[in-house]
Amino acid sequence: MVSPVALNGMYVILGASGNTGSIIADFLLSKGKNVRVVGRDARRLQRFVPKGGEALTGDMSDAVALTKAFRGALAAYLLLPPITSREDQERQSDAIAKAVKESGLRYAVYLSSYGAHVPEGTGPVTGLHSSEQKLNAIGGLNLLHLRAAYYMENNLAAISMIQGMGIFGHALLPDLKLPMMATRDVGDYAAQRLLDLNFSGKQTRELLGERDLSMAEATAIIGRGIGKPDLRYVQFPYDRMQQVLEQMGMPPTKAAVYIEMFKAINTGVLAAQEPRSQENTTPTSFEKFVQEVFAPAYHGKAVTD
Repeated sequence: MVSPVALNGMYVILGASGNTGSIIADFLLSKGKNVRVVGRDARRLQRFVPKGGEALTGDMSDAVALTKAFRGALAAYLLLPPITSREDQERQSDAIAKAVKESGLRYAVYLSSYGAHVPEGTGPVTGLHSSEQKLNAIGGLNLLHLRAAYYMENNLAAISMIQGMGIFGHALLPDLKLPMMATRDVGDYAAQRLLDLNFSGKQTRELLGERDLSMAEATAIIGRGIGKPDLRYVQFPYDRMQQVLEQMGMPPTKAAVYIEMFKAINTGVLAAQEPRSQENTTPTSFEKFVQEVFAPAYHGKAVTD
């Protein structure tokens, strides 16, 4: 059990202006908790201050700044920023682990990915495996790894292709069933676990979305949701997918890392390990995601809270 004194401790949220971190910060603040929000952009953190949040700017590769952020805290939400390079991933996970250890942090929820049990060959997930191992080596840290499914939000990248070419093209196999989940469900789950602090030692929980979907099924749901019921899914060869990512502004080396992940998914190397259960199934359906997020983005409308 956590002592009543500890329950009033400080919570630190990394990436607090992001999809998951913002939900966690808002939730804990609504519960009257002391919350320190951390991010690179001071302006985006300011919205938490009137709610009682303490804003702290810092880079994820700055161990000194992160140690300062974690010092005196009871619990933290940890994550790595979107990958820019494998080297950056390692620097960032080194800094986070060092800061957690030196600050004496007692509880942490770490945002990882399904497939993070595999040590290599999974693209950006390889860096999450490495980060998990670094955090697991810290004595006295009660740690929950959240291995989240393939994000529904990943499909938003296809909007310009659908508008320009009339198809949804991707490297993933059309009929391979994937666990897909909304990022808001990650935030909700992590927030509740941080509030409860009902984990000890080193634990892992996969989050598998509302149900498994193939890309062909997801495309059909998108098509109906945006008024294009004949929208087709087209599987691109890996070299074509690499070109698409580069045309979207991704550096070739970064694009290659994502191609590695798509190959790992297609070959079953990157796959869920837990049987689906009530505990790892999350509420938001793909239909609801398309209605509330994808369709408004497609039609150029702002998504409301």
